[in-house]
Amino acid sequence: MPLHKDDPRSVGGYKLVDRLGAGGMGIVYRGRTRSGREVAVKVVHAQHAEDKVFRARFRQEIEAVRKVSGAFTAPVVDADPEAVRPWMATQYVPGRSLADRIRERGALKDGELRQLALGLVEALRDIHRAGVVHRDLKPANVLMAEDGPRVIDFGISRAAENHNTLTETGQMIGTPPFMSPEQFTDARTVGPASDVFSLGALLVFSATGRGPFDADSPYLTAFRVVHESPVLDGVAQPLRAILERCLAKEAADRPELDRLAKEFADTLPEPGPGEPATVTLRAQLLRAAEETSAEGDPAAKTRSGRRSRVRRPLLVATGTVGVLALGLLGYLRFGPGFADSPRAASPAPTVASRWAAVPAGWQPWETTVHETSPRGEAEALGVKTGDPGDATCGRYEDAVYCAGNNILPVRLDGRTGKTVWRFSLAPADSEGTGLKSFTLLGVRDGAVLVRQVVYPAAGAGDGTVSIVALDADSGEKLWARKVNDTSVDLAMSGDLVLTTDLDGRSVTARDPRTGADRWTAQMPADSYCMFPAAGSGLYAHCFPGDESRSAVVLELNRSDGSVVRRLKTPYTSGLLGVVQGRPAFVIGGTTGPARPEDLTFGKVLLLDPDTGAGTTTKLSQTYEGSVTLAADTLWIAEPDGQVTAVSPLTGKQLWQTRTGAEGSGQPTYDSRTRTLYLVSTSGRVAALDAREGTLLWETGAHAEQLASGDVIKSEVLPYGGALIAGTPDGTVFSLDPAHPTASG
Repeated sequence: MPLHKDDPRSVGGYKLVDRLGAGGMGIVYRGRTRSGREVAVKVVHAQHAEDKVFRARFRQEIEAVRKVSGAFTAPVVDADPEAVRPWMATQYVPGRSLADRIRERGALKDGELRQLALGLVEALRDIHRAGVVHRDLKPANVLMAEDGPRVIDFGISRAAENHNTLTETGQMIGTPPFMSPEQFTDARTVGPASDVFSLGALLVFSATGRGPFDADSPYLTAFRVVHESPVLDGVAQPLRAILERCLAKEAADRPELDRLAKEFADTLPEPGPGEPATVTLRAQLLRAAEETSAEGDPAAKTRSGRRSRVRRPLLVATGTVGVLALGLLGYLRFGPGFADSPRAASPAPTVASRWAAVPAGWQPWETTVHETSPRGEAEALGVKTGDPGDATCGRYEDAVYCAGNNILPVRLDGRTGKTVWRFSLAPADSEGTGLKSFTLLGVRDGAVLVRQVVYPAAGAGDGTVSIVALDADSGEKLWARKVNDTSVDLAMSGDLVLTTDLDGRSVTARDPRTGADRWTAQMPADSYCMFPAAGSGLYAHCFPGDESRSAVVLELNRSDGSVVRRLKTPYTSGLLGVVQGRPAFVIGGTTGPARPEDLTFGKVLLLDPDTGAGTTTKLSQTYEGSVTLAADTLWIAEPDGQVTAVSPLTGKQLWQTRTGAEGSGQPTYDSRTRTLYLVSTSGRVAALDAREGTLLWETGAHAEQLASGDVIKSEVLPYGGALIAGTPDGTVFSLDPAHPTASG
């Protein structure tokens, strides 16, 4: 990053070349000696320079780092703790932090994990031999240099023989996901074994992309560290057994570093010739625990909703809540300190001016579709099949409407999340039946349109399919029609709801509010037809039963259903939208009908609507995931959370960014702010700058229960300046993109 206009041009005789990062305590610059040697210069913020306690802490850091000198640490070159703005120069280590490495490329594998584990053991041995305990070993404090990892930032270290350190005066410091239990419960007992615990947590994160005690707030993380067993899913034996011992609650039960060095060397494989690239696993970001803002740490505020109400009594019951709060207050006040690493990227442009104002009366909220309703059916349906998944939602005006498997259509207040009404089944449908499935089609003219399937008891026979219109204000049924949708998708398109007749081939366009017929059209025989949204046009994309034949696209006249144009496309194609007046299709490995929330493709086809002539562009690779076409760009959310922007005109990849929003539905593009949003099946929401691909922010998970199997993937719903999202388990929540981790 270039120097700011108010940055000094030199410190202590070192010429400052550029910024490497900034944090709550100071700024880290890349400096240069007169001979050309590069150093990392840490300069304390002016407001802290007047704080005597802070100055003492800074002296402590300098003394701690000076005691340590090893191949896997960054030694002090020079320092002046008595300067007007205290500073310290350390060896400059070219390389990204471990946090950045995992964020961008996913979890470590085999040889890379071996090099990290053995390098960190050596670093900790050097640190401990000098009589120092690091106390904040975390991914942001490990630099990935070409010749091995480097441990940095001794800002909260203490000399092992000194029992009267500043860190024991009620200002406990650390980063909760990587702190040991004793750092929360009794800081005076913290010793070298605490760093072994942190090493174990860090290696779990490095091997899987998630920490062993991850939670939605530092408070819950602290509770799990002290009281719960680590989550080691994804760590294979025998490494798992080693890390379990590192994460023992009692310090005396953790292995010595010399033994760990031998076990890691025996367990982790040497990198072999032609070793494949690292496989990307879950790359969850350390947002909640490792980032603070000018307003404090928003991640420390527990969200409203069912989980926070369940966890709070547990914390009180343990009798350690005061100790946990004491430690976390210290973390909130001081952590994580200086820039997370001397190679930290510049902060994303998340200034409040980017975002629009939220609707009047809105506040952050979280609820579920199972809450008691004051109108209609009071209680939610019991989940008789053991599959609570497939809840989907849509927004209309100031309300949110949701439905799903065994989830009766429900209306939520968009400002508060309170349940307004729940649809009541007719008595004939309420008793003696099995699964009841509802799919939200859309809302228009004050009518909520759903596809309803009621199955016979014990699964005997096919279900009865109907399209049902409900009054948006009251939830009362407006009209209903039995349909046969075995060969045609039911759909909403603008002011039309497209239903099928019992013959399965005739499509009737109806008025959403009254159900009155507008027109009827015949679909091609022996085909399955869908009505994908594509600009302002009305298109039927029909796939024949014989996969060797081409698919057919019918452009229909909205007023009477007549066929305006008939175009042919490859069978493995999916219509996504319109680019410069031409229908745009992706073509790939799917065996049509292809849906935008589940595509595999490697080509883009643009058709001339007048001549039917097509232009096919081959992409640089085959993509898989949920796709949105907006602003003449393909936005692709892959299953592992990676997001890619591709030009449909040239096939060129514009950018690619790793997020933790795995298994998301179609990305949502906000043209006003040029922001891309997506939400994972666990309710993790990510926001990216659509122009550059910069990850602006990412929230923690919201789901009470992760869905299994095939589920309908969710999308983020804009609501004025706010956002609404949901998860397949029925959790629904709303947040302010300017303050995404704030809770109601």
